[in-house]
Amino acid sequence: MKKNVAVIYGGYSSEHDISVKSGKYVSSIIDKKLFDVFEIHITKNDWNVVGFDVQIDKSDFSFTNNNVKILFQAAVIVIHGNPGEDGILQSYLDLLKIPYTTCNHLTSALTFNKFFCNNYIKNFGVKVAESIILIKDQEYSEILQKFTKKAGFPVFVKPNEGGSSYGTFKVKNESELIPSVLKAFEHSNQVIVEEFIKGRELTCGVIKFNNKIKALTPCEIVSKNDFFDYEAKYNANFNEEIIPARFSDEIIEKCKKISEHIYKTLNCSGIVRIDYIEKEDELYFLELNSVPGMTSESIVPKILKYEKIDISELFTFLITEALSKSQ
Repeated sequence: MKKNVAVIYGGYSSEHDISVKSGKYVSSIIDKKLFDVFEIHITKNDWNVVGFDVQIDKSDFSFTNNNVKILFQAAVIVIHGNPGEDGILQSYLDLLKIPYTTCNHLTSALTFNKFFCNNYIKNFGVKVAESIILIKDQEYSEILQKFTKKAGFPVFVKPNEGGSSYGTFKVKNESELIPSVLKAFEHSNQVIVEEFIKGRELTCGVIKFNNKIKALTPCEIVSKNDFFDYEAKYNANFNEEIIPARFSDEIIEKCKKISEHIYKTLNCSGIVRIDYIEKEDELYFLELNSVPGMTSESIVPKILKYEKIDISELFTFLITEALSKSQ
C-alpha cells in the first residue's frame, strides 16, 4: 500500500514565492507509483491542501476529504526560511511523530542563525569571515564603529536569519552603514556585519544517498552585480552558474572534503548546499542552506543532472529513509 507523502511549501518569509516554485517541482518528480503525493501550501493565514480546497487540521497534520480522514506517513519540507528552515516545522512534525526529509530541528535552528552557525563551525577547523551581531532596539553604535575601524570598508550587512540575500547590502563607506543596518532590521531582529573577503564564490551541494554522505561537484558563482544578491540569484541575466567550477583540482577536492566534514559535524540530513568564498587557496564558509532551492533551474538540481544522479531516485531514497525512522 502506497504511503501518503506531504510536500510542504510556501512559508511565512520573503522567500515564499521561491519556495512555491521549489515545492511544485519536487512534487512533480516524486515517483507517484511508490507514493501518494499531496501538496501543502503554508501561509501565515492558511495551511491549504492544494487541489482539495480544504485546510490542514493542525492538531494532527491531517485533512478530511469526502468524510475520509487523510493522514501522512512522511513529509518533504521545501520551505525556504520560516518555518521550514529554522526548525519550527521540524519540531511540530517531531511532536506528531511524522518523519521528514530535512535536517532535524536542532541542526535547522543552528544553521538558520548565521552568526551562531559561523561561530560554532569555526571551532571545527572551518575558516569564516570575522563578524559582529547587532540586536534590534539595543545600542550598537560603539561596537559597530569599532568593528568597521578594524575591518575597514566595504563590509556586508545582512539579516542574521533569512535567505536569498533579502536585506543584504555591500556597504562601501560609513555614510551607507546605518541606513543599510536599518533596512536589514526590516527582515530580522538580528543583523550581522561581516568583513568583506575579496575572492571567488563557489557552492557545494551535499547529499546522503544510498547511506553514504556525498559532496557533489562544486558550482562556481559569477555575479554580474556587485555581489550575489537576490537579482543575481534568480535572474539568469545577472549571473553565471558554472558547473564544474573553474578551480584547481586541489581546491575542488578541498571544497568537497570540507563540505562533507561540515555535513557530518552539524549532523545534517537530506540535501544541503554550502556556500564559500575562495581567497588565496583558502575556503571561507559563508552559510549552509538546509532547504536549498529546488526548482528545475536551481543550482542543486543542475549539479545532480551534471553528475547523472536521478533526482526522482534521490527523493525516493530520502522519503524511504524517513519512513524507516518511524518504524
